[in-house]
Amino acid sequence: MTTTTSPAEDLLPGLQAVLETRYGALDDLVPVRLSSGASRTTWLLPGAGSRPTLFLQQERPGGVPGQSGQVAEIAAIRAARAAGVAAPVVVASSIDEGAPAGLGEFVLVEGLPGGSDPAPLLTEERFAGARERFAAQVGELLARLHTIGTEHLSGVPATDPLEFYRDLLDELGEPHPALEVALAWLVAHRPAPVATPALVHGDFRVGNLMYDETGLCGVLDWEITHVGDPAEDLGWLCVPSWRFGGPGRAGGVASVAEVLGSYRAAGGRSEVTAERVRWWEVFGTFKWAVICIMQAAAHRNGSERSVELAVLGRRTASVERDLLDLICAPDPLPFDEEIPEGTAGPHDAPDAAGLLEAVREHLAEAVLPELTGRTGYLTRVSLRALAITERELRLGALLAARHRDRLAAAGSADDATLARAIRTGELGYDRALELVVELVADKLRVSDPRRLSSGNVAWE
Repeated sequence: MTTTTSPAEDLLPGLQAVLETRYGALDDLVPVRLSSGASRTTWLLPGAGSRPTLFLQQERPGGVPGQSGQVAEIAAIRAARAAGVAAPVVVASSIDEGAPAGLGEFVLVEGLPGGSDPAPLLTEERFAGARERFAAQVGELLARLHTIGTEHLSGVPATDPLEFYRDLLDELGEPHPALEVALAWLVAHRPAPVATPALVHGDFRVGNLMYDETGLCGVLDWEITHVGDPAEDLGWLCVPSWRFGGPGRAGGVASVAEVLGSYRAAGGRSEVTAERVRWWEVFGTFKWAVICIMQAAAHRNGSERSVELAVLGRRTASVERDLLDLICAPDPLPFDEEIPEGTAGPHDAPDAAGLLEAVREHLAEAVLPELTGRTGYLTRVSLRALAITERELRLGALLAARHRDRLAAAGSADDATLARAIRTGELGYDRALELVVELVADKLRVSDPRRLSSGNVAWE
């Protein structure tokens, strides 16, 4: 007879080796897998007695492009804490002498007070005070971070982000004409480099900011910290995906003008202007699209099979819509065309899409209400995957024919040829923009039809 252990049980020997001398016996330790964090596996280790709440983050096998490495991450966290930025206390990591091999590449940190779920911050009345203080606290926090001297930060990289994510897109081998239009805009509008680079968090957004009723409590997830343009952090905060439906351009909560005002009042860098933030907002949206493609590739190539990562690949079209809104603002985009569904095949009713619809409705109405935690979260992700598949079955043949006509009109054999024509300038920018608006609209009809009528937050 053979027995198996759960992934949580597999962690216990390594955690015992790391924590026993610091916190004593760990008989009551039960790691809980969290649903957040597509680039790392994150475990909650509930506090008990003298042991605080801890978070264990493990690297995905093979690593994730763009991460700075643990030496840089830990150096940045410690420098930030020394400057008064509320960052986590690092308890242990895989770069420590004698670190247990059973945990792989890992960082273990003490939890910060508060929560990080964006929804309550944006909607609940008890967090109204936190929303009112958001701009002032974010501005002050970023000002402290960006005035840290970088000359002694061991291992913190300084790279060209635009070049990095362009090359990563090429390496992924999945051409996206809409991203080529965004790249052309980014190259044409790029601001001059800052004279003195700053320490940049790299993932500064709602969802990585801890908060309670009084406001911000700290900043999580420093794994892509680097040295660069300080406006990058504020631009990333403004990326539409990180507004979570809120009305404010900065994290769904505040205006950029409000955050910049508090940033300057707290002694932040003078180079961080509204115009510069806009460029980094567009870049951040391009970057997030590339990350969605990369995450889906990890599922497709087998390095980490996950329905969460698979569905992220189909989210790319929504991010492309955001990009088109941003670079075309304030002019609205023509995404409202109605098209008929494809014709039915020679099968008894219901067709394949109808069967998927029935299964999806059953799971949503009868199964999902019984589930909680990560299982519930992944079931919701799976329901979205089923809905996407259902729509593709209904519309796929028609949309494929439309795309063939689109490519032929552009003199391109496929998406790769079209993307290359945009990259090289062989296809003019205005004509390329016209084509990719049509292309992204058709992708959204399957991946997220709600986005056909929901544009971006207007510029201030």
